[in-house]
Amino acid sequence: MPVKYLASITEPNKIITAIDASIRFPEILDSCQIKYVEDIARFKALVAESQSTEELLGRIRSSAFTANQRMSLLKMFRRCVSPVLDTEMAKKITKVSTNSLIQSLGHTFKRVDLLQQQMASLTKDQEAALAALIGEYDTKGQLGYFLTEAFFTWFENSFHGIFTIEGPRGAGRDIELSSVFPNYSGSYPCDFVIRNAKSKTVCAIGFARYDSTRGGAQSDDRTGGNSDKVGKARELFNSTGEKFRLLFLADGPGLIHNDTWAEACKLDGSWSGNVRVTTMKTAPSRITADWLSHI
Repeated sequence: MPVKYLASITEPNKIITAIDASIRFPEILDSCQIKYVEDIARFKALVAESQSTEELLGRIRSSAFTANQRMSLLKMFRRCVSPVLDTEMAKKITKVSTNSLIQSLGHTFKRVDLLQQQMASLTKDQEAALAALIGEYDTKGQLGYFLTEAFFTWFENSFHGIFTIEGPRGAGRDIELSSVFPNYSGSYPCDFVIRNAKSKTVCAIGFARYDSTRGGAQSDDRTGGNSDKVGKARELFNSTGEKFRLLFLADGPGLIHNDTWAEACKLDGSWSGNVRVTTMKTAPSRITADWLSHI
């Protein structure tokens, strides 16, 4: 098998796995409306009670709500009041002040009187549409969990008693390389670690990503980060002699997007063959006992 295996593939679409876990339209309307009916009612009540949309944001970011409730309310604020609000930043209520958000984004906020009028007259169909908008990406992270679960199951069945694999199968904290190699300092999170079952020696560290779609700046960030992981691993080896394989489990339709695929091909086989990129379909031929053992 060539070191640059991915680059030799002429029909990349045949090696990817499309995970179908999203709800289709119009079924998503009923599903999201049931899920978010209480959050929408809560948002409408907060709007009615607020004297300004700045006050509304402060109420939403209070500790009175759970993290999930707050995120739903922030998503509605973004959709209904200010489309430039970064919900990931706004959810950090102890690190980012409401005043700082108002100072930088307040000029984009919708007037509270107009918002109150709109929320008070929402029809059931409009509520269903709003629920679908805030639930649009509910299954996005789950696709990666499905991929990891499938890979762990395949690996354990294929290498039982020979190698072990550890890491979160779904949601969970990443494994820091410093917890695996005490000589390493700095942040280097990985998704799984493969060890020799008998000696417990680290054979490989891995990263799993499922991309439904990918391109442009997102693709640049992802692939650039992968190259950085290889560079850090080489630095660790050069300074301590600790060497291990790097395994990138990448799958989904987004993988074969032009620039993403080109970077994956470039990454695969780098560091003198110490790095491999695989999909679920190519795993049986790409992840072998021989490759994992001969570090």
